[in-house]
Amino acid sequence: MNDEPAWKRLLNPVLSELVAYTPAPGDFPVRLDANEAPDLLSRTARQRLLDTAGSVAWQRYPDATNRTLREALAQRSGVAPEQILVGVGSDELIALLLMTFSRARAGSPTVLSSTPTFVMYRMTARIHGHRVIEVPLDGAWDMSLESMIKALEVAQPNLIFVASPNNPTGTMVSEDRLRTLIEHARDSLVVIDEAYIDYASRDHLQLFHDYENVVLLRTLSKIGFAALRLGWLMARQEIVEEINKARLPYNIAVPTQALASVVVSELGSELSHIRERVIEERERVSKALEDLTGVEPTASQANFIWFRSERPAELVYENLKKRGVLIRSFHKHGGRLKHYLRITIGLAHENDRFLNALGEVI
Repeated sequence: MNDEPAWKRLLNPVLSELVAYTPAPGDFPVRLDANEAPDLLSRTARQRLLDTAGSVAWQRYPDATNRTLREALAQRSGVAPEQILVGVGSDELIALLLMTFSRARAGSPTVLSSTPTFVMYRMTARIHGHRVIEVPLDGAWDMSLESMIKALEVAQPNLIFVASPNNPTGTMVSEDRLRTLIEHARDSLVVIDEAYIDYASRDHLQLFHDYENVVLLRTLSKIGFAALRLGWLMARQEIVEEINKARLPYNIAVPTQALASVVVSELGSELSHIRERVIEERERVSKALEDLTGVEPTASQANFIWFRSERPAELVYENLKKRGVLIRSFHKHGGRLKHYLRITIGLAHENDRFLNALGEVI
């Protein structure tokens, strides 16, 4: 007799290979694990946001078209409003892409990406029934172009996800390699995730203009407004119109629409200030890491630093936690990642506490 509850027999079988995404539990005086921006908003900006939230018509549904917000984002991004689709962070947009471009070519729809990279590409693709092929990054944490092209030819992916700057490495894909990949992927949609582009030395907007199969993802989460959970997608209008058919109505709440519109259209100087301070601290922390024996940081184009420790990453991670500092460790991935950790750039005093604690651990 089978005592298993009936509902278990209804589960998506893919769930058995996945683990829910959950932040590390516990209270830590210094949390530098989630790639959030440090608290640098001015009093004036905070008051403007409070006033905006106070004027929300709570009894009304949101604008289902996100018109005002899309216009503001288009102005900031250098594209037309019709080329913008807004989502609950980049996560919803990734899911919408997978739902929209899901026609199977050979057995099942396929997603191609590099590794290590943002974990939600794999998780979301698997839940939506896509096969996932991941190509390891090269020794310098750049795209392995020859391997990617071979995988492209064999797998015929519907979607190719490329994070640039990449999480967790902080590196950007070489522009010539990315352009070559796009040119070889005429039958696929190449999704360039620019979540950390505010901290980078260049963007990929020219590639978007040059190739009709390029989609860009951006977000406010990494530049100081993670609480809003606001991301946007840029694509040709015809592509946006198709993806929009899969979007749930009223996906962006009224407060988020109103507050994000103010952030994008009025608080540009605040965003610039956050960007400049984070980059300044990133370079300072990177230099301090270089000066530590047994630590090797990777040059970063994001708001975090990926570094190698001669001591096992798990040991470093746990000892930092004991000292009240939480960062991210990748030791569970094994292989060449077992000695790698990632530190988000925080306020100067938080970064100093991390450096002092790491010095003790190392």
